[in-house]
Amino acid sequence: MSNLPVCIVGAGFSGAVIARKLAEQGIPSVIFDERTHVAGNCHTQRCQDTGVNVHQYGPHIFHTDNEEVWSFINQYGEMMPYVNRVKTTYQGQVYQLPINLHTLNQFFGKSMRPEEARAFLASKADDSITDPETFEEQALSFIGDELYQAFFRGYTRKQWGMEPTELPASILKRLPVRFNYDDNYFFHKYQGMPKDGYTAIVESILDHELITVHLGTSYDRVSGPWRHTFYSGPIDRYFDFQLGRLGYRTLKFESEVHEGDYLGTAVMNFGEYEVPYTRISEHKHFAPWEDHEKTVIFKEYSSLCGEGDIPYYPIRQVKEKGMLSEYEKLAESVKEEVTFIGRLGTYRYLDMDVTIAEALETANTFINE
Repeated sequence: MSNLPVCIVGAGFSGAVIARKLAEQGIPSVIFDERTHVAGNCHTQRCQDTGVNVHQYGPHIFHTDNEEVWSFINQYGEMMPYVNRVKTTYQGQVYQLPINLHTLNQFFGKSMRPEEARAFLASKADDSITDPETFEEQALSFIGDELYQAFFRGYTRKQWGMEPTELPASILKRLPVRFNYDDNYFFHKYQGMPKDGYTAIVESILDHELITVHLGTSYDRVSGPWRHTFYSGPIDRYFDFQLGRLGYRTLKFESEVHEGDYLGTAVMNFGEYEVPYTRISEHKHFAPWEDHEKTVIFKEYSSLCGEGDIPYYPIRQVKEKGMLSEYEKLAESVKEEVTFIGRLGTYRYLDMDVTIAEALETANTFINE
């Protein structure tokens, strides 16, 4: 039994990291992925027309405070310095995100110092909301109506396909407002972008004689035999949707090629509901060390995920949480045979660093059992 390979479903970061750690301990694995490429939704590919390395499933910026994860990914490719600086357009004006001192002064036409801005924003907040239950109440209790309308209400309606009054306050756990001019979108110690793209990183992780990868191949869970299965596909799909389908939002991208520079920045949000897309990303700005005469942009649209769509992030409303609980009970009943991993297997939104950290932990647990 111990000589059998493990089966890994999905050639994204979860599956690749587990396969690599097991291979280094002499445990072979066979990976199946329905797509014709590795790296999952992090897949990057050169545009033939422009030479730009395009994030095929939308922007992915690597950021973490986890030194083990940062050390791990740097073993498999060169990470270049990159700071994510997001802009947003509202009523013909461009502002910085997260909301910072520049945003506040520009939006309200003032020149406040940090403490003045702190007091000013406190005067705008709705202090009658003492226990916010919805996304809208959470935002209003932090920043008041004007900033909420400009930067959050329309964007959230487009992103989630429902009113912010229907979303839980937990989605907006902690509203980032900075009372200085720091426009770095993330707080994390380590931030960067792979010089040759994420796909090259994952290909390097998978480059081991004990790892076999089958792309464009659906997983059949009755095939085998396997020592164990690590499953990063949708948990409801594994059980043939017998309890129903978990809800996801999906993204569609409208790609355009232009001469020169289109945005002048990597990401531009659009807060107004009347603008149908949530944001535009310009991919050559994710690799500022490269030089390209042409440019590729993606207009990003969010919608409810249908049967044939790619699931991006879980909705996790009351109905879905109840259904997930029942699927987790089914997963517990087969835990000796299969471990559910990653974003789809655990029905959670996971950043790349958390995905890698959990995969490392899962592999180590399996090795030490």
